[in-house]
Amino acid sequence: MLSIEKYQKAFVTYLNDFATPKAPNSLYQPIEYILGLGGKRLRPVLTLMTTEIFDENYKKSLDAALAVEVFHNFSLIHDDIMDDAPLRRGKQTVHEKWDLNTGILSGDAMLILAYQLFENYEGDTFKALAKLFSKTAIEVCEGQQYDIDFETRTDVTIPEYLKMIEYKTAVLVGAAMKMGAIVAEASLEDQDSIYEFGKNLGIAFQLQDDYLDAFGEPKSFGKQVGGDIIENKKTYLFLKALELSNNELKNELFQLYDNSSIGNDEKVLKAKQIFNESGASQEIKNTIENYTKKAFNVLDTISVSSDKKELLKQFGTALMNRNV
Repeated sequence: MLSIEKYQKAFVTYLNDFATPKAPNSLYQPIEYILGLGGKRLRPVLTLMTTEIFDENYKKSLDAALAVEVFHNFSLIHDDIMDDAPLRRGKQTVHEKWDLNTGILSGDAMLILAYQLFENYEGDTFKALAKLFSKTAIEVCEGQQYDIDFETRTDVTIPEYLKMIEYKTAVLVGAAMKMGAIVAEASLEDQDSIYEFGKNLGIAFQLQDDYLDAFGEPKSFGKQVGGDIIENKKTYLFLKALELSNNELKNELFQLYDNSSIGNDEKVLKAKQIFNESGASQEIKNTIENYTKKAFNVLDTISVSSDKKELLKQFGTALMNRNV
C-alpha cells in the first residue's frame, strides 16, 4: 500500500498524460483547463487505494480512476453553468473563461471520454464498471435536480436533504471505491460493502462541508465562510434549526433568509447564532459522527486484513477531522 500522497502523485502523472493537447483546440483546451485546476483528487485516490486493499496493483485501476475524475469535473462544468458561478477553485469557471456553448460542449465531451476509458477493460470487468458508472451518473443528475428543486421549495425535509446529498455527492464516492474492488476482482459481497463504506463516508463528508461552510476558519477553509447562508441555501444546519427552534426563533431565521437588505457579515453572524442556540450545530456534528460510524461498521463485513481495515478507518477519520 502507498501513502495518500503517492497515490495522488501517481494519478496526477497519469492525468497529465491524458490531458495532452488535441484538436480542435477550442473543444479540448477547456477540458485540459478544468482538469488542471487541482483539487483533492479524493475520488480517484479512493479507486487506486481500494484496488490495493483487495490485493491488486493500483496501476490496473488508473483508467477507472481517471473516468471517475473526468466525470466529476464534467459535472462541475455543468453545475457552474446552472449556478452561473464565476469561480471554481479560485479560478474562472469554464463558461466564464470561454463561453456558455463551449462549457456545454466540452462538458458533453468529458462525459463521453469518461465512458471511453472503460473500454480499456475486458469482458466482465468492463461490463461491471460501465453498469455501475451509468447507475451512478444518472443518480448524480437526479441529486442535482433535487438540489435545484429545493431552491424554490419551503417544505424541504431533512430526509429529502440527506437523499439529495447522497445522490449528488456520496454515490460517486461509493462508486469510486467499488470500481477499485471490481478491477481487483473482489467478491460481489465485498464490492457492495466497500460501496456502502464509501457512500456513508461521502454523506458524512458533505455534511462536514455544510458545517465548515458556516463554522470553518476562513484562512484554512479556502473559500468564503458563510457562503451557503448568503445564498439562502437550505442546508442541513438550516433545516435542523427550523426543526429544533421555537416559533420565535424559527420566524427570525425565515426573516433573515428573506431579508435582502441585511449585510452579508451580519446575516452570517445572526444565522450562526441561531444554529448554535437551536442546537443545530451540535446535531450536525452528531449526524456526521453517526454516518462515519455507519461507514466503519461496514468494514467488519469486508474480507480483508485488520491492518487494511485500520487504514480505511484512519483515512475516514482524517477526512472527518479536516478543517478544509
